[in-house]
Amino acid sequence: MASFVTKNVLNFFLLISLFQISLAAGRLLSDVVTDQPQLLKYHNGPLLSGKITVNLIWYGKFKPSERAIVSDFITSLTSTKPQSQNNQPSVAQWWKTTEKYYHLTSKKSTLSLSLGKQILDEKYSLGKSLKNKQIVQLASKGDQKNAINVVLTASDVAVEGFCMSRCGSHGSALGSTAAGHIKGNKYSKFAYIWVGNSQTQCPGQCAWPFHQPIYGPQSPPLIAPNNNVGLDGMVINLASLIAGTVTNPFGNGYFQGPAEAPLEASSACPGIYAKGAYPGYAGDLLVDSTTGASYNAHGDNGRKYLLPALYDPATSSCSTLV
Repeated sequence: MASFVTKNVLNFFLLISLFQISLAAGRLLSDVVTDQPQLLKYHNGPLLSGKITVNLIWYGKFKPSERAIVSDFITSLTSTKPQSQNNQPSVAQWWKTTEKYYHLTSKKSTLSLSLGKQILDEKYSLGKSLKNKQIVQLASKGDQKNAINVVLTASDVAVEGFCMSRCGSHGSALGSTAAGHIKGNKYSKFAYIWVGNSQTQCPGQCAWPFHQPIYGPQSPPLIAPNNNVGLDGMVINLASLIAGTVTNPFGNGYFQGPAEAPLEASSACPGIYAKGAYPGYAGDLLVDSTTGASYNAHGDNGRKYLLPALYDPATSSCSTLV
């Protein structure tokens, strides 16, 4: 660990490591990806490809307006709506960086995402304290063929490891016979994501920069673009995890470090949202002239979002929209 990293900066790196599911602690943000020509190694496994639907499983109580923040983000990823100069940079432009990972593989496959089913579990069918296996159980409710099933837990739901070691996670599980997913005598896998709403449990850990961080440099929190600290924080974590899911869906795609806690497409660039980022400062973001909210991407239906930097394998650097 570099001797010039102060205790506060180290604590901040521990915070953003948790926030973006990253182990990249102990170095200046601008130095994260400059030590190696190609940080993320390809482990020859499959990437998600073809037409993939993203199913949302809402666990607990979410207002329709809150659900719209996330669903609009998903539809924005591969949106084909014409973009005027006033609506740039866009979420779709941010997502295009993931296409570069596909160009590096021998199969040269492509990916198209679309919003699938939305399943509401407002009565907390499994209670308000969930284990990892119950997250998989909830994820299994969505269609498992050619899909990513995203479990979103409400602010009053405790999840194993939430706030202590993670803000969300992604993984894969065996599909069911009902999904028509058997190949030979083996079940095939489906990809899933879990993200928690941290607004009442740990916003200083999982909703930065929209909340004061619990460690490190104490800069004023930014105004959330959708005026919802919990949901705007969930979008940041979901964005990071969905990039990791498509490029490393089954633990043998693109990553660096141990497979159990890998650096992936977004988590390789912790705490970076725009040019000029450094510990405690998200970067030189765009600011809405009416609301004062900070953002770096335009989405569908007039929305604005703050999205994390993605590691660009073509340039071996963290790519930002602004």
